[in-house]
Amino acid sequence: MSDQEERPENGLRKELAAEQPTGAPEPQPAPEPEPAPAGPASEQEPEPQLTGRQRLIDGLWPPRLTRAQLIVALLLFGLGFGLAVQVASNSDGDSALRGARQEDLVRILDELDDRTQRLEDEKQGLEKQRQELQSSSDQAAEARRQTAEKERQLGILAGTVGATGPGITMTVQDTKGAVESDMLLDAIQELRAAGAEAIQVNGVRVVANTYFSDTDGGVAVDGNKINAPYRFKVIGKPQDLEPALNIPGGVVQSLEKEQATVSVERSDKIVVDALRQAKLPDYARSSSR
Repeated sequence: MSDQEERPENGLRKELAAEQPTGAPEPQPAPEPEPAPAGPASEQEPEPQLTGRQRLIDGLWPPRLTRAQLIVALLLFGLGFGLAVQVASNSDGDSALRGARQEDLVRILDELDDRTQRLEDEKQGLEKQRQELQSSSDQAAEARRQTAEKERQLGILAGTVGATGPGITMTVQDTKGAVESDMLLDAIQELRAAGAEAIQVNGVRVVANTYFSDTDGGVAVDGNKINAPYRFKVIGKPQDLEPALNIPGGVVQSLEKEQATVSVERSDKIVVDALRQAKLPDYARSSSR
């Protein structure tokens, strides 16, 4: 009995051993789980909100300029610089009037009124000549008379004839040698604007094309060297000529800043006897011929 019971059990064991493959791999350890990937940006921490000023700064800096914008910026800069220079120059020119006394301002206004009156008188004189020429019975004789008068006036302006009349004498003492040609030219321009009709400086007649230049130790007028003291003989209305030289910031003050001494004397008779040679033009001819 025992032998029969053991045989089926041994046979079962052998069958099980035959079904099990030989050299089966040993069980491997389970792999460690990989870390889960990061979630989308929406699941991350939210970015801080920017204020309006911070957004403005981020938009302006760093600057992102195109070539056209750069050219426009340069043009605007040049325009602004020019306006600033113009305003500064106007302010400098008006500074003398801002600091002027009431008496000086009244004198400047009177001078402007006198200039306006002189122009009005000249206009009326020309209109009178036209009326006389038109109403004269002998228009040819009247035309000759006016032509001779005009020739005399033009001769005075051209410096080909002498002149006499009321006016002033201005003397400039320059012991330091600081007076330059442009300062004397400013004096001539101021005198002409005040109505001077004839001028001579140290024996040299001043005409429309007169020029001043600096030389060693002095000044030259039309190439003729003159030395200090510089003496101006001017024919015109003394009441207009002298105030024009003494306006605030004018000729006298400018010369005195250079340590020059200026004296102006009025006179009822000034003689301008320096003459210029009349020169015929090389190319220009009268169109009436």
